[in-house]
Amino acid sequence: MDQDPHVAGQDLGVLLDGPANGILVVSDPADLPAADLAIVATTSDLNQVAGTLLPLLERSYNVLSICEELAYPWQSHPDLARRLDETARAKGVTVLGSGANPGILMDTLPLLLTALTQRVENVRIRRRTNMSRYGAILSKFGLGLTPKEFEKARSRGEVVGHYGFEQAIGAVAAGLGWDLDSVDVSEVEPAVVTASPRLGDHRRIEPGQISAVTHAARGVLKGEAVIDLGITFGFFEPADEETAGDDYRIVGEEQVIDLHSPVGFDSFLSTIAAAANAAAAVVEARPGLLSMADLPARALAAKGERRASRAPLRTTTPQK
Repeated sequence: MDQDPHVAGQDLGVLLDGPANGILVVSDPADLPAADLAIVATTSDLNQVAGTLLPLLERSYNVLSICEELAYPWQSHPDLARRLDETARAKGVTVLGSGANPGILMDTLPLLLTALTQRVENVRIRRRTNMSRYGAILSKFGLGLTPKEFEKARSRGEVVGHYGFEQAIGAVAAGLGWDLDSVDVSEVEPAVVTASPRLGDHRRIEPGQISAVTHAARGVLKGEAVIDLGITFGFFEPADEETAGDDYRIVGEEQVIDLHSPVGFDSFLSTIAAAANAAAAVVEARPGLLSMADLPARALAAKGERRASRAPLRTTTPQK
């Protein structure tokens, strides 16, 4: 499904630069075929995505979306979260926000690590993620702009950085039973201005342009930052002082838990995998608005070995 008039009515195979497959893009949820699951992969803004989610739920589709703000919207969008939950329950279906971050890397994974200590004092995560495989979404990070262009674009609200900090922090706090004083999200800031060209799959960054930015957020409890998250998004080169990699530190009552990935978790591939692996779990889960932490770990585990032996889900993928 796609509401773009230039796309609606066209053959999906042709739109994907392949042969025609007889599947036509529709612009109205009422024209979608029957399916167990609808997958929504459009934008990060839940207020915008809700206009797609609610009609699908009304038609009794289970819905999975990679919209970051859907991952745990109970604090950030309480009224909308309640409406989505009530609609899903009334129709006996499930709606889930999935993906790499949030979804797994800054919420479900650290919560799982806290199982190794009885009382958590603080959670600190630093991610440095390679963005060279991405295309259109690079504009929201300001990658490829000069510092002056970046400052102007940020002031106009065109450079916003990472969506999902509030949701990730909310999910971790809820899991640990913390009633936070506040969630403070900083402004996205330039981190590296490249002196040499950086080539990605869809974008080339020229010398003098920003090749990496940093963005951070904190969950504050009793005046202390108990959840401290930071991400550097960039086009990295092997000779850079800072390259892709991920670091987790859970300070617990009994021990400190450190997890380090020297190359980092690939956000592009991980988002696809997290959504694909959660698909069957969404259909089988209890009705309502759920988060990834509401699902058993076994239900989220890799499905590659099991895909061939089970009946395939009937899915439909709204685009806008």
